[in-house]
Amino acid sequence: MQRWLVAGVLVCGVIVSVPRAAAQSAGVARPDAAIQVAREMQEATSLRLHGQRLAKLYQQAGMDVHTAQAQAALAKGMIQGEQALARLARQGQQPAGARVYGRCVAVWQELRAVVTQPYTSASAERAGQLAEALAIHAGKLAMQIEAGADSPAGRALDGAARLNMFAQRLARLYFQSMSGDRSQGLLTDMAQTRSEFATGLLELERYPGNPPAAREALALVRNQWVFLDEAVRQAQGRSGGGREPQYVATSSERIQETLASLAEIYRELLQAGGRGV
Repeated sequence: MQRWLVAGVLVCGVIVSVPRAAAQSAGVARPDAAIQVAREMQEATSLRLHGQRLAKLYQQAGMDVHTAQAQAALAKGMIQGEQALARLARQGQQPAGARVYGRCVAVWQELRAVVTQPYTSASAERAGQLAEALAIHAGKLAMQIEAGADSPAGRALDGAARLNMFAQRLARLYFQSMSGDRSQGLLTDMAQTRSEFATGLLELERYPGNPPAAREALALVRNQWVFLDEAVRQAQGRSGGGREPQYVATSSERIQETLASLAEIYRELLQAGGRGV
């Protein structure tokens, strides 16, 4: 079992012509540096959840859990990842960002190829490994951008994206355990990811700059976390069953949607100066 390292997720694929167009528009359409940094920060942090989510949806569909929804979300998620990386194309032209951006692109292309193949246990395992690699490389890219936007709102934006990644990773590991992997390494990874999510959620809830909309979003995440956490806890003690896979599928997707909205709130705060309310 490949150990999870640090934050960082997904990346994009159709990268020959689209990034060039995005790069050409980046310099002229964003005269305000704060706007550009905030947007790139949001895109880079969002990359970290996409790989884990695609691997989760691939595993979920392969296990015939809400299959039609998973397949539709998988197709949409690939487009979202490609759009995010295209909007970050300017980073590929920067001396500090070119190498890590290139690694993101390469790993994303392989992941995209894997999750478009018919499901097998070996391909699902490979998708998980690639999701972990994307977490590392996209995390480095996000940190490079964040260095130019060090503020409470920037850290909150990063925290929301990391939280989203943890939720998708936890759901992926859950489905992997349901497919028959009961190794101690996987159970340890599940326990660690549960702990990381719980800690990260508490930190965001305590962020003093949260406007009312952010507090409302965090309350929704907290409610969905109850369902996801309970299902995963039970899976750690036995082989699972019942309706738990459906709960994991639906709650992880609802968490994803809510945390994406929360990230947008934090991006707007960062763009406005990062002080919140």
